[in-house]
Amino acid sequence: MKIPVTAWWAASALGVGPEEMAAHLRRGEAPGMRRISGDIPGREIFFGGIDAPLPEIGDARWNMRACRLLELAIGGMRDELAAAIARHGAARVGVVLGASNTGVDEAESFVDRWLAEGEKPGEMEFSMLELGTPAAYLAGRLGIEGPAYVVSTACSSAAKAFGAAERLIRGGVCDAVVTGGVDGRCRFAMNGFAALGALAQERCRPLAPDRDGINLGEAVALFLLEAPGRSQGAAAFLCGVGESSDAYHATAPDPEGRGAEAAMRAAIAAAGIRPADVAYVNLHGTGTQANDAMELKALGRVFGFSTEDALSRSSSPRLDVAGLAAESTKHLTGHCLGAAGAIEAAICLLRLDELGGGGAALSNSFAFGGSNASVVLQSR
Repeated sequence: MKIPVTAWWAASALGVGPEEMAAHLRRGEAPGMRRISGDIPGREIFFGGIDAPLPEIGDARWNMRACRLLELAIGGMRDELAAAIARHGAARVGVVLGASNTGVDEAESFVDRWLAEGEKPGEMEFSMLELGTPAAYLAGRLGIEGPAYVVSTACSSAAKAFGAAERLIRGGVCDAVVTGGVDGRCRFAMNGFAALGALAQERCRPLAPDRDGINLGEAVALFLLEAPGRSQGAAAFLCGVGESSDAYHATAPDPEGRGAEAAMRAAIAAAGIRPADVAYVNLHGTGTQANDAMELKALGRVFGFSTEDALSRSSSPRLDVAGLAAESTKHLTGHCLGAAGAIEAAICLLRLDELGGGGAALSNSFAFGGSNASVVLQSR
């Protein structure tokens, strides 16, 4: 069944709020993508940051970048959230977010001080390291009393959060769910990807023959889903989610993309459409040699074109083949890790608006360990 998306809001290196993101997306500009230094010893990297002052949170338990990004998003859709909670009742509203870093960056800074000074900083809270903290903060901040939890499956987290939110509504547990994802700048993640040799030397170049890795980024995107027949209008629709777990390798994707293919086919089937009905695909498209190669193979099998044909028609970061418009947008946002599936779902809705609202959009998110998810969305 189609789940109405009655409101949404997002921020990334593309801009703060849907209107700003849309304007920069059309121009292919990303104000927040810039070189940074100091996070990886002896190295500068490109990072997609959010150019906005973030609200401070008075309670030390929550005053970390992930929750401050959520506070920014709440301000962008405060009235719609309040109306939905009043309409359904707090106990019938849930929260499901994708995240992977929570407060790791803040905790690392506090531990550095602890080691240097010999005493635990008073503002340090171990709850900053708990993966469920962003959902707990959002639920408490909004007065939501239904299920509230975080899905943390690396880069597929936020895409899988859509599936979890859909199941809460379809199963009658909730009449509305606030879903999406959030991840902030995190030195631990940056150094981890650097250790894997996965970071690009310059701006990432998805689909380019000489691509050499990823850029990282931060993002927040929230979507208000409501049960069909219980909403008051819709800005878009969540039509289907497909998930697979190929468990091919801890960090490398299956070179043939079998798990990616299974996720795409499952999402399209769940939406009750054919591949020909998909007008736009937002690729996972990290810019690594292995990811982009396997995704093109999987995409070709689903949409009926050869990898060779795709490569001959692709121009980083876009692919136009077999009547399908596909692209990676990670050169504009950076790879936003646990929030990637949410910010790219937002970009899908913006691209559908550019296309006049016809057809459906497919968003791919493929993670370490072979945790794969694809999401099908339609504009109203």
